[in-house]
Amino acid sequence: MNDLSETVTLSQARQIIKALAADESVLLLSSPGLGKSDIVRSAAADAGLECRSLLGTQIAPEDVSGVPKIDGDRSVFCPPRILLPESDEPFCLFLDELPAASPDVQKAFYALLLERRIGEFNLPNGTWVVAAGNRAEDRALVRTISSALVNRVLILHVRADNEEWISWARANNVRSEIIAFIAAVPDALMRAAPAEPVPFSTPRAWASLSASLDLAEKAGLLTDEVRRALAYGKISAGDASLFCGLTEADIQNLKPPEVYIKDPSLLPHEPARKWFVIRIIRKLVAEGSLNNFSAEEIEGFLSALPSEIRFSMLVGLVDAWGKLGAGESLLSSLREATGLR
Repeated sequence: MNDLSETVTLSQARQIIKALAADESVLLLSSPGLGKSDIVRSAAADAGLECRSLLGTQIAPEDVSGVPKIDGDRSVFCPPRILLPESDEPFCLFLDELPAASPDVQKAFYALLLERRIGEFNLPNGTWVVAAGNRAEDRALVRTISSALVNRVLILHVRADNEEWISWARANNVRSEIIAFIAAVPDALMRAAPAEPVPFSTPRAWASLSASLDLAEKAGLLTDEVRRALAYGKISAGDASLFCGLTEADIQNLKPPEVYIKDPSLLPHEPARKWFVIRIIRKLVAEGSLNNFSAEEIEGFLSALPSEIRFSMLVGLVDAWGKLGAGESLLSSLREATGLR
């Protein structure tokens, strides 16, 4: 497994859950819309475990501890069947939106999270306990998590990963224009939650937009106007504007970026399509993915570009282009003229 540092991707979180959740309670934290719930259910399915979910915002303490009944001369608490089914088969207990639960509900989970116990009853051996929730900085409904609860779980901070999402999107029939857009504009996959309650871009929002576009297309309603209405209703306004503009410019019929590097005269003339190609090539340069070109080809490509396009290609990437073989005389003149680094 890769070095996890301070955050993990969804696939890394999935591996950790499968390895540890039977013995150690896990709490996944991230901004909204990342796909935490889906990854828990998917991991449980892979392990052959039924996934039983409780929503932290919709339960009371007695939904965890159970209700009392008289047993002879004493009272005992009867846990709910969702937490302790009659079968002794292990299952996955998923506590969704745990950080949003009231302090009393969080407190009711203490013994469950640490000891795998509900009152006098123990969970079946091999049962997973996994929780998930949003972070306070994401402006979602989140309460303060007590230090006692934090000390009872393994906290994993989960981040979005573009390559993972693109692989998932292809396997789940997300629309090709959305995949192409995220590949070229990776920051659009996950935007910070805005201060106002307006749509913003997340992996879940992009998948939902794809489904809405499919339904509109199936119904014969997918015009440019409808596409824009759906996009602005699902994702960040800036991303919606750019996505619709590029889609209307038919970005899917563009040639592979390597073709434009070998023959810059083929670059599209339409501004949105041209900008899209520039973004893709810049991304490849930043990733070091153009090492298969000779220095002569790189030099010829940059030299053939109009000055304004060359400027866009080089901003912030002068040294990266130099490593690919761009001539020092070309780069030096641009550094002096523009102050680029």
